[in-house]
Amino acid sequence: MVRLHRSNSDNVESADIVVLGVLDESKSHAKRKGTSRAPDVLRIASNESEFFERGGKLIPTCPIRGTFEGKKVFDAGNINTTLDLHKIVLDLVSHKKFPFLIGGDHSLTTEALRASSASIGSRVSLLYFDAHPDFVSSSRKYYGSVLTDSAQSLDFNSSMLVGTRAAEPEELVNAHREGLQILSPLDIAELGIRKVSDMILARTGKTKIYISVDLDCIDPAFAPGVSVPSPAGLSTTELIFLLNKVLASGNVVGMDIVELCPDFDINGMTASVAARILSECIASIPTKREPPN
Repeated sequence: MVRLHRSNSDNVESADIVVLGVLDESKSHAKRKGTSRAPDVLRIASNESEFFERGGKLIPTCPIRGTFEGKKVFDAGNINTTLDLHKIVLDLVSHKKFPFLIGGDHSLTTEALRASSASIGSRVSLLYFDAHPDFVSSSRKYYGSVLTDSAQSLDFNSSMLVGTRAAEPEELVNAHREGLQILSPLDIAELGIRKVSDMILARTGKTKIYISVDLDCIDPAFAPGVSVPSPAGLSTTELIFLLNKVLASGNVVGMDIVELCPDFDINGMTASVAARILSECIASIPTKREPPN
């Protein structure tokens, strides 16, 4: 198994942040396949692009914002299916650990949301960075019906879709019915990234938040290796800026990065982007040793 160099804890008990790969794409309908290989590809990209070797020592790079100091990270390896994911996430959140999941297809988020909600005893706010709303209701239990399948666990009034630009008509109907706010890349360009971050923080308030990042929220110019690419997306910098702001609030209970499709990547671009997102998010998460901003 490939292990993240960022992992500096020997077990779950001593960790604040637990990284777990989910090697499952069984609920994907994408023509592009291969997301089940993504977790280890992402780990390799992180180890190769974010560490220098000199004088027989590994020298880590520093984050753009935030810090790795005091962060206890444990790489828990991979699971092959989502069958045990609910129990794993439930246990982690209940013990004040931060689950950081790497997919795999986007359906894993359904189990993560159900478990997070059950653990905190209330519905969670969802920040869903995705080119697609994944709010299909005419078909269920696949990567395109995550919001429908998770509806009982979500507070739609404090949730938001960000980067959406490839919605089916029924998804927009469902989002409107539930009062779910959608911010497209054009909205972000018009409003400005700082205004958007303020809007996200205002909408989520003091609620408990789960963040899901489908890498296709990013423009394929930056991240071509995804299952369902869609032009006119976010830049990597825009995404990381927003993630930094929300994570620094201290209200996020868990998150995931999904839909990296290595076989369709170009020179490892998307894997490196995913690795940077992982590291910047870890650096932005306040821990019990570090108060939130």
